[in-house]
Amino acid sequence: MMKKRAVCTSLVFLACLIFLIPAMLYFGVIQPNRMTAKQFPIHGVDVSSYQGEIDWGVLAEEGISFAYIKATEGSGFTDQRFAENWKQASETGLKIGAYHFFSYDSSGKTQAENFIRTVPKLPGMLPPVIDVEFYGDKEQNPPEREDVDKLLKELVGELEAYYGMKPVLYATEKSYRMYLKGDYQECPIWIRDIWKRPVLHDREHWTFWQYSSRERLRGYQGKEEYIDKNVFYGTAEEWEQEFC
Repeated sequence: MMKKRAVCTSLVFLACLIFLIPAMLYFGVIQPNRMTAKQFPIHGVDVSSYQGEIDWGVLAEEGISFAYIKATEGSGFTDQRFAENWKQASETGLKIGAYHFFSYDSSGKTQAENFIRTVPKLPGMLPPVIDVEFYGDKEQNPPEREDVDKLLKELVGELEAYYGMKPVLYATEKSYRMYLKGDYQECPIWIRDIWKRPVLHDREHWTFWQYSSRERLRGYQGKEEYIDKNVFYGTAEEWEQEFC
């Protein structure tokens, strides 16, 4: 009888773990990369309209040094809160930059025009970011790399010519492997990996790492309760030399 009870207790405990651990990961209680990310002194966030109204004075005091703000998608979409976020964030001590969600379905030139008419040049701003990831059915039916290169390289060239800086390329592990690996060596890389510290075998290192999509900070009220956290690869001195 005691043996049967012990087995039942063990099964209940195992069942709890099976459900509890994924829940803790989902709600950000457990974050595999948090300790590793603490090794890097420069932290930042990326935001969009999903974070709703942002009190930038409060958010800037949450142990961050930089913020990237969503500006545009494709050739015609503008984030509804970009202008307000850009203005208010520029009044803090944060280094700020804007990002564009890349479209596989429109020309690089028209995407660049959308970004340029939305994002004003700001002295000391961070380089523009091109977010290269999948949407819709693109992961199941990925475009050919040759076709992506044509659009992306045109976009990179247009943004560099206007802002005077090489754009940063953001990617997931999969989109990096499919569309960026082995090329774009002059562009800084911002890689997303919420499970482990990323390693890029075709270059010395990444520049930014999005290590979490489940952080909670003070200073925003939107339908998305979480915020993305990122780190810069390097020391505070290297940050000052490169971006300040």
